[in-house]
Amino acid sequence: MTFLYLKSLHIIFVVTWFAGLFYIVRLFIYHTEAAGKEEPARSILISQYKIMSKRLWYMITWPSAVLVTLFAVGMLIKTPSYLSMPWMHVKLSMVVLLFLYHLKCHQIYKQLQNDEVKWTSTKLRLFNELATLFLFAIVFVVVSKNALDWLWSLLSLIVLALLLFAGIRFYKKRRARKQ
Repeated sequence: MTFLYLKSLHIIFVVTWFAGLFYIVRLFIYHTEAAGKEEPARSILISQYKIMSKRLWYMITWPSAVLVTLFAVGMLIKTPSYLSMPWMHVKLSMVVLLFLYHLKCHQIYKQLQNDEVKWTSTKLRLFNELATLFLFAIVFVVVSKNALDWLWSLLSLIVLALLLFAGIRFYKKRRARKQ
């Protein structure tokens, strides 16, 4: 029964962690776009985005990442045989990459808090889609637990990535035409 509670809490905090990762990059995009506006809008918007980002990052996203990890470790302690399964190795590898993504978000967060705008909104939109790819990949691996399914999942992921990037390019062109 303990394992099921750990698993439930793990899944809940995976959801909140991803929600935080998805939304923080959207705030980065808005913050970056606000930097190009005229005063007083620029100062007002940037100030608000800094507050929103700080609250989201430190009250939801970071705590969720820590809790996901703690509950995952708890599940692995309860069921150490998972560590001998190939699908778990793939999942953990992707989770390491997800944490690198999280740390990159933290770096961008710090830069924007210090008024350093180093990314364009287009690059941030592309960067935002990486979290979607991680979510799809990790869920497919955990659910399928089968090498052949991983291959199909990877192929599906590549197609999804291409569709997402094409959609972003289409959106950028459409936005440019409206302006």
